Amino acid sequence: MSIKLQPVLENEQVILYPLKENDFEDLYAVASDPQIWEQHPNKDRWQKEVFQTFFEGAMQSKGAFKITNKASGKTIGSTRFYDYDKENDSILIGYTFYATSSWGTGINKAVKALMLDYIFQFVSKVYFHIGANNVRSQIAISRIGAEKIREQEVAYFGEPDRLNFIYEIPKEKWETLNVSK
Repeated sequence: MSIKLQPVLENEQVILYPLKENDFEDLYAVASDPQIWEQHPNKDRWQKEVFQTFFEGAMQSKGAFKITNKASGKTIGSTRFYDYDKENDSILIGYTFYATSSWGTGINKAVKALMLDYIFQFVSKVYFHIGANNVRSQIAISRIGAEKIREQEVAYFGEPDRLNFIYEIPKEKWETLNVSK
C-alpha cells in the first residue's frame, strides 16, 4: 500500500485540501497576522516575502494542506506531512498554523485526529517538530498524547536552522487514546 500524502481529509469541523499554487493569497491572508508567529522560531513569517518562501517549501513538500473551516468555508490555516522514512516506519506532521480565531476551539485536535487516523494506516510512528520557545504548540501536541523525546536543530526551507523539540506518538498509543473517536 503506497501513501498518498495529500488526500482530501474531512470531519465535522474541517476539510483538509491539497495545497495548490493558487491558494497563496487566501492562505497569506491568514498568515499575515503577526500574532500567529509570536512563539514560532521564525517570527517574521507574517511578512509576505518570508511567507512566500514558506509557501514554496510547502508546495515542494508535496504533502501540504490548506485547512478549511467546514461550517464557514473559510481558510483557517495549513499543515503538512513530510519526511516519510520507510526504514523507520515514520513520518512527520508539522508546519502547522491556524488563524487566531481558531485557537482554543478544538480545531487543532480535529486536524491532528484526521491526519493521524489517516497516516497510521501506513506508518507506526509520527513525529512533530515544535519550536523550543513555542509553548502554545508544545501544550497542544501534548494534549493529543505526543511526548517529547529529544531536541534537534531543524533546517526550515529557505530559513535559518532553529532549535526544536521532537515529539512522538506511536500508533499503538494513538489507538488506545482513541482521541478522534
